[in-house]
Amino acid sequence: MIGTIVNAAAILVGGTLGLLLKKGLPERVSGGIMQGLGLVVIYIGISGMLKGQNALIATISIVVGGAIGMIFDFDGRFNRFVGGLEQKLASKSEDGSTFSEAFITTTLLYCVGAMAVVGSLNSGLTGNHEVLFTKSILDGVSAVIFASTLGAGVLLSAVPLFLYQGGITLLAQFLAPVLSDAAVAEMTCVGSLLILAIGLNLLKVTKIKVLDFILAIFLPIGLVLFM
Repeated sequence: MIGTIVNAAAILVGGTLGLLLKKGLPERVSGGIMQGLGLVVIYIGISGMLKGQNALIATISIVVGGAIGMIFDFDGRFNRFVGGLEQKLASKSEDGSTFSEAFITTTLLYCVGAMAVVGSLNSGLTGNHEVLFTKSILDGVSAVIFASTLGAGVLLSAVPLFLYQGGITLLAQFLAPVLSDAAVAEMTCVGSLLILAIGLNLLKVTKIKVLDFILAIFLPIGLVLFM
């Protein structure tokens, strides 16, 4: 749970700084920080990939998981869901208050994504918190920016994040004794491939729809039994 606690704390600290700064970070500074973090995310992705022992399992997981995600359009459905929420908020916000908008927007941003899932799984299965620690910095920086423009609602998003990521971590800890070392290693490898994709997206090298591949993380659980 340490990784999730740090992540929630980073949002609270970043959000508080954003409220104090008002104008937020200069675009040049925030952009440079995000680029640097993109490089770190790529490094974490590559180092995690090396823990896999069977490239065929990773290949099948990515291909099959990605195909399922694209058929059901996970990424597109999520984007439409977020867009619908934003429209509802805009129509209901007669007084111009942005508190609810800030809360919902940042909650979705921080909770839904490969880093939240992979980081929480790694934290619970292996006790490795580096993905969540890196996510904490990313979320903290973005919290400064969002809080300076949208207000205090950003701070409240730390609560659902704690419950969501903490729940995944506890579930992973419960399943860890059941999963073989090979399954955990291959799940880490596939998850790290998605982390690498996030890093490339942060650097604007690619525009990979990472959410379409989210199911790939769990396919090695079955594949290691046959390969």
